[in-house]
Amino acid sequence: MPGLTVEGVYQHIHGVCFKTGPPGTVGAETEWFVRDDTDPEAHVPTGRLRTLLDVVGPPPNRSAITYEPGGQLELSSRPYPGLAELHAALDADIRHVRDAIAPAGLSLAGHGVDPFRRPSFQAEHPRYRCMRSYYDTSGFPDSGLAMMCSTASVQVCLDIGADRADAGRRWRLVHALGPVLVAAFANSSLGAGRPTGHRSGRQAIWKALDPCRTLPVQANGWDADPAEAWTRYALDARVMVVHRAGEWVADPGMTFREWIAKGEPGTDDLDYHLSTLFPPVRPRGWLELRMIDALPVRYWAVPVAVATALLDDPRASAAAEAACEPVTGRWAAAARHGLSDPALARAAAACFDAALGALPRLGAPGLVPVVGEYAERYVGRGRCPADDSLSSTPEEYAR
Repeated sequence: MPGLTVEGVYQHIHGVCFKTGPPGTVGAETEWFVRDDTDPEAHVPTGRLRTLLDVVGPPPNRSAITYEPGGQLELSSRPYPGLAELHAALDADIRHVRDAIAPAGLSLAGHGVDPFRRPSFQAEHPRYRCMRSYYDTSGFPDSGLAMMCSTASVQVCLDIGADRADAGRRWRLVHALGPVLVAAFANSSLGAGRPTGHRSGRQAIWKALDPCRTLPVQANGWDADPAEAWTRYALDARVMVVHRAGEWVADPGMTFREWIAKGEPGTDDLDYHLSTLFPPVRPRGWLELRMIDALPVRYWAVPVAVATALLDDPRASAAAEAACEPVTGRWAAAARHGLSDPALARAAAACFDAALGALPRLGAPGLVPVVGEYAERYVGRGRCPADDSLSSTPEEYAR
């Protein structure tokens, strides 16, 4: 309905994006590059993947399968009441997809940035065509295309908080934790066959994009009410797409605040606008953690387990708050250096120790071995998966 006001935006965001309740629910989204094992530099058409997966039917636990503009395959879980349940369900759905495409010589590859292939825009949906047009006309043609077609992540979805005070605490903690998660899971030092100059080239690509929709929301101030901070962020961001009744208009040339001044947008327009904002932490009625590079299949569950433990277990949360305080806001250092940065390495080691202690308390002792393995292989040595590519030949890395 037309006539949305600034106060109406705040009320909608407070009631929908920051809806509180007892924490414990967890979900995850895993994005994958699909690789032709006989030719890692070849692009795999999305239509080919759809055909293969249509033959075997949907995943057993009903994770949603979607495709990003460059052909990346995304598996999005349903929400689960605990970490162990999520892991069992999504792991089975990932195996379902792997088994479906393997006879065709295809496999899922986990990297933050496509290490071998240049961007190839495959999307047909008007939303993605409008996004590409927006980035082209607003001065971000290369980084916009790279983001849409050549990046992949593991996204963790956790509850907002039990009440308003708890929501504020979790909001501050997840923003403080963000650089540590970037550094610990950095896995994109190669892109299109060349060094990216960063351990997390994916994070560098996002940083090079339109800052009004990609900077951390918490940069607006640590003492701000989360709903107020997100409201200001949304109001001051440029409108990327107007979508109404089958009509798609890219980049109408105004912020959402300016659109309100014209008396035109309604709550449906606001909801769509919010879906085009991509900060590292996005509130959607839950906290969507978007800063983690995609990882090899063996380790996809590690960031989900670590982030969940550090937010949902009180003892682990307290440890994470203390560990992350010295590195709060160090997003750029995390992307460039990973855990070769001593301060980030210390914070990550403390966070992993806290998470390992918390997993049994959260009913997920089965995840301790893989989290411990990752901690020993990488975190305890001040390394991240990106360092593997820096020390491997292209042939070794492809395997």
